[in-house]
Amino acid sequence: MAEPGDPENQERPKSREIGALKGLWPFLRPYKPILAAAILALMLTAGVSLVLPLAVRRVVDGFENSADALLDSYFLAALAVAVLLALGTGLRYYLVTRLGERVVADIREAVFARVIGMSPAFYEKIMTGEVLSRITTDTTLILSVIGSSVSVALRNVLIFAGGLAMMLLTSPKLTGLVLLLVPAVVVPIIVLGRRMRVLSRENQDWIARSSGNASEALLSVQTVQAFSHEEPSRQSFHEVTEQSYISAKKRIGTRAVLTMIVITLIFSGVVGVLWIGARDVRADAMSVGALVQFLIYAIMVAGAVGALSEIWSELQRAAGATERLVELLTAEDDVNDPARPRALPERIRGEITFDDVSFRYPARPEHLALDHVTLNVRPGETVALVGPSGAGKSTIIQLLQRFFDPDEGAVKIDGIDLRELERTAFRRQIALVPQDAVIFATTARENIRFGRLDATDAEVEAAARAAAAHEFLSKLPEGYDSYVGERGVMLSGGQKQRIAIARAILRDAPILLLDEATSALDAESERLVQEAVEKMARGRTTLIIAHRLATVKKADRIVVFDEGRIVAQGSHDELVSEDGLYARLARLQFTEGLAAE
Repeated sequence: MAEPGDPENQERPKSREIGALKGLWPFLRPYKPILAAAILALMLTAGVSLVLPLAVRRVVDGFENSADALLDSYFLAALAVAVLLALGTGLRYYLVTRLGERVVADIREAVFARVIGMSPAFYEKIMTGEVLSRITTDTTLILSVIGSSVSVALRNVLIFAGGLAMMLLTSPKLTGLVLLLVPAVVVPIIVLGRRMRVLSRENQDWIARSSGNASEALLSVQTVQAFSHEEPSRQSFHEVTEQSYISAKKRIGTRAVLTMIVITLIFSGVVGVLWIGARDVRADAMSVGALVQFLIYAIMVAGAVGALSEIWSELQRAAGATERLVELLTAEDDVNDPARPRALPERIRGEITFDDVSFRYPARPEHLALDHVTLNVRPGETVALVGPSGAGKSTIIQLLQRFFDPDEGAVKIDGIDLRELERTAFRRQIALVPQDAVIFATTARENIRFGRLDATDAEVEAAARAAAAHEFLSKLPEGYDSYVGERGVMLSGGQKQRIAIARAILRDAPILLLDEATSALDAESERLVQEAVEKMARGRTTLIIAHRLATVKKADRIVVFDEGRIVAQGSHDELVSEDGLYARLARLQFTEGLAAE
C-alpha cells in the first residue's frame, strides 16, 4: 500500500464531498422504522426547544402585568416543556445509538465477509493490518457519526432553521442584521472544510499504515527477537506513528482555527445585535421579553452554527472512513465464481488436468512461474512434484485451489475447467497440508475439527492417531481440549504439522495436496506420518511436493520441474537412470551407493 503523499496514493480517489456518506445508505435501509422513529424524536426535541423561548418571553413580560395564577401557569408550562424535551432527548439517544451500533456491526460483518473470500492477489496489494484498521478504526468513526454526530447535526439544522424563522417573527430588523454575518461564517467553513477532507483522509491512511506495521511485526515476533530486530522495529513503528500524529496535528489545528473563527464571528455578531436591541428597548420599540426571546433564539442559532462547524469536520472524517470501507466492499477480485456454476457430484473421481498452462504472479508479472505446463493426474494416482525452489511446484498447488487463474490454458478437475465451478464446491473435495502449518487460537480438538466441522470427537481422535498426534495431544494439560495459543505458539513445529495432517485426514477428500507435509518432523515422527499418508493416499488423487526425495520414492510418478517447465517425469529409478536434474538432486541427498542405483 502506498504511503500518503506517494504518487500511487495520490491516484486513489479522494472524498470531494460529504456525499461519500451515501455509501452507508445500503446498511441503513433495512432499519427504516428505527430511522424514522429517531427522526421523529429528533424533530420533537427540536420543536420543543424552539417553544422554550416563547415561554420565557411570557414569564418576563408577565412579571409586572400578569396575575399570580397566570404567572404560575407560565412557569408550569415551561416545566412541562422541559420534561417533554428530556423525554424526547432520551428517546432520540436510545434510537440513534442503537441504530449506530447495529449498522456498524453490519458493516464490519459485510467487510469481513468480503475480504475473507478475496483471492491472494488482493493481499499482494494491501497489508492485512490495514484491512483490520479499516474494520476497526474506520467503523468506530462511523459509529460516532451515526450514533451521535448525524443526529446532533440534524437537530442543529432544525434549530437553525426554526430559530431563524422565530427570530424573523420576533424582530425582522435584528434578524436582517444577523443575516449579514452569514457569508462571513460560511466562507471559512467552506475553505477550511476542503482542507479538512484532505487531512482527514491522510490521517486515516497513516493510522492504517501504523496498524499494518504493528501487525506484521507482532505476527513475526519470534523472528524479530531472534535477529535482535526489536529496536529497528520500534523505530519503524515510531516513524509511522509520528507521521500519523503529525497528520492528526495538522487536522486538529485546522479544526481549531475553524472553530475559533466561527465562534468569534457568531458571538461578536450576537453582542452587536444585542446592543442594538437594548437601544430599541430603551426607545420602547420592543419589550424586554421580546428582546430576551430574540436573544435566546439568536444564541440557539449561533450555537447551532458553531456546533455544525465542529460536526462538519467529524462528518468529513466519517466520509473518508466510509470511502475506505466502500473501497473494500467494491474491490474487484481477479478470481470470481461464474454466474451459473456447473454442478459437481457429492464426491468427484479426482482427475486433475493442467492443459498448456502458463502463469505469472500479479506481483511479479515479468517472471513466468509456469511455462506451458501440461500434466494429467489420473484418479487415485500419487504424483510427486520435485525440483529446485522457485521451479513452479507450489504454483501448481495454488492454481489447483484456484487462488489464481492461469494466464493461458486451463486447470481442470474431472475434465471441468475450475473457472466453470463455484470455488467452495470444488475446494470441499480437496484436503491440504501446507508447508507452514496454520494453527488457530483455540483447542487442539477444534484445530483438527477445522477439517470437517461436523466430525465427532471419536473421528477427531481417530484422525489424530492416524497422524501420529494422539500421544502428544493426550499428554497436554487438558488433552485434546488444551488451548494451543495464537498460531499454535505452545506447540513445536512438528506437533503443529501433525495437527495439520490430522485435519487433512479428517477432511476425507478425494484429492490430497501435501506441500512439504513432513518437513518439520523428526525421523521417527516422519516415519509414522509417512505411513499414515500412504494409507490416506490409497484411493485418493495425491499431489506431493517434497524437497526430501526419500519421501517421494514410492510415488506412482515423479514429475520434475525447473524454471516453470516440466523437464522430466517417471519413477524414481527411471529418473535416476536418465542422469538429469532429478539424478543430480538425488546424488546430493542419498549415499553414493543409492546414487549409483
